[in-house]
Amino acid sequence: MRTRVKICGVTNVADGLAAAEAGADMIGLNFYEKSPRYLTVAQAVEISRALPPFVMRVGVFVNPEEALVTRAIGECNLSLLQFHGDETSEFCTQFSLMSIKALRVRDAESLKALANFQTDAFLLDAHSKSGLGGTGEQFNWDQAVEAQKFGKPIFLAGGLTPENVAEAVRKVRPFAVDVSSGVEISPGKKNHAKMKAFIAAAKSVT
Repeated sequence: MRTRVKICGVTNVADGLAAAEAGADMIGLNFYEKSPRYLTVAQAVEISRALPPFVMRVGVFVNPEEALVTRAIGECNLSLLQFHGDETSEFCTQFSLMSIKALRVRDAESLKALANFQTDAFLLDAHSKSGLGGTGEQFNWDQAVEAQKFGKPIFLAGGLTPENVAEAVRKVRPFAVDVSSGVEISPGKKNHAKMKAFIAAAKSVT
């Protein structure tokens, strides 16, 4: 089964459509106000409505109010919920959709936290002082391989680019790869050629 591709931090219709046309399986819509890729629910609705039905809409949240998540689910046609903050397992799994818990990996010891979560999947990202995601920093992929022992689909993020994603897929064999800054001109503005190259490289691995 080929690894799926999620283009995260899409902030406009043109980038969303370009990602879908290039073969993205999922689009990440970021509802974290402190992110340079932040969307209001109204902005996310506009992007979601323009996307083809086969593209999954992933809502990205950091310590959100329950009401925001519920509203985004109802208005943005979300398929998946992704949580990047200090949310509990109970919080992540209380909604009507499948959920992903993101973990910022420092070292192998970091992975122990995954045992506390009953979400449907895990997203592994690099631990960085500069932000909670989309930093372009990479972590040791051996730890992503180790995380497979928890028996949940793994979304691999952190420093992925068109140049290294095929290597990452061959080594980790994740359920999905997740990219934001690695295919951007600037935070929130995607480079369409890079998105196309990233998706092609990720899906070239059999």
